[in-house]
Amino acid sequence: MKEIEIMDMARTNGFRLGNAQDRQGGTGCTVLVFPDSAPCAVDVRGGGPASRESELLSPMAAASGIHAILLSGGSAFGLNASTGVMQYLEEQHIGFDTRICKVPLVVESCIYDLGCGDNVRPDAAMGYAACQAAEKGDFREGCYGAGTGATVGKLCGPDYMMKSGLGAYAVQVGDLQVGAVVAVNAVGDVLDEQGQILAGMRSRDGQGFADTRRVMLEEAGQTPTLFSQRAVGTTTNTTIGAVVTNGRFDKAQLKKIAALGSNGIVRAIRPVNTTADGDSLYAASVGSVSAELSLTGTIAAYVVEKAIRRAVCQAESLYGVPGCLM
Repeated sequence: MKEIEIMDMARTNGFRLGNAQDRQGGTGCTVLVFPDSAPCAVDVRGGGPASRESELLSPMAAASGIHAILLSGGSAFGLNASTGVMQYLEEQHIGFDTRICKVPLVVESCIYDLGCGDNVRPDAAMGYAACQAAEKGDFREGCYGAGTGATVGKLCGPDYMMKSGLGAYAVQVGDLQVGAVVAVNAVGDVLDEQGQILAGMRSRDGQGFADTRRVMLEEAGQTPTLFSQRAVGTTTNTTIGAVVTNGRFDKAQLKKIAALGSNGIVRAIRPVNTTADGDSLYAASVGSVSAELSLTGTIAAYVVEKAIRRAVCQAESLYGVPGCLM
């Protein structure tokens, strides 16, 4: 297994990846465009997802593929950004051919970043700009795209959280390539391979990490948290992402790959998949390489895990919130 660049994988396999953001506004979006359409599925484990057209991805749905995945800030307001993606794709004559016109099939998931920056939400113009950026190959990790306003470690509120962002990672095993792009906006802490906290809720004295799980267990009922009635905003956190592979899979198989890929979220974030999260992971197939499903899903979990860690390690301090990159 060897590490490869996600943008090299995109160019080789005919999909596009790009960001648009408003850094002052503290929000943005990241798009994956599939000009030739791609079978896709989604695994939703969080309790508060903000999403669009998810039913298209059911194996029972007629559409065999979609034309774009949009990861966005703005919570449910950010769903407006997909209108710009549809406009761009229609202008490029990309979509499902109905004979009358081509209708782009666009799925989307959003994170809640409304507390960062100015009162700006991703809109149609930003979604369109993300597609233009994807055409140019304009993609960056860290506090860009859907990761612009992302934060982690918010169990006890914004005073103790840390900055997060957008991460990507890809590998190749033989001819099989698997990559992931993830925006990390979790209530929990992000862990390294040894289970040590990389980024998360800071201690009250600011000298280290509080350990979100420990606080939940030891201070249950004593400290106001996102899970208590005294706290506000019980679904204001989400980790969203997409796994892309050049392995040949249909929607039913991709559903399993997305589920296996979500194990990477579980390994890298603690706690995770709570009622205060909207965790969702897409899986798309862009190639014809013959590959075993469980192997591909296992690799998917690995690249998701690595992408999550990259998201926090490349996040700078912004909006008064400290990041790993000071």
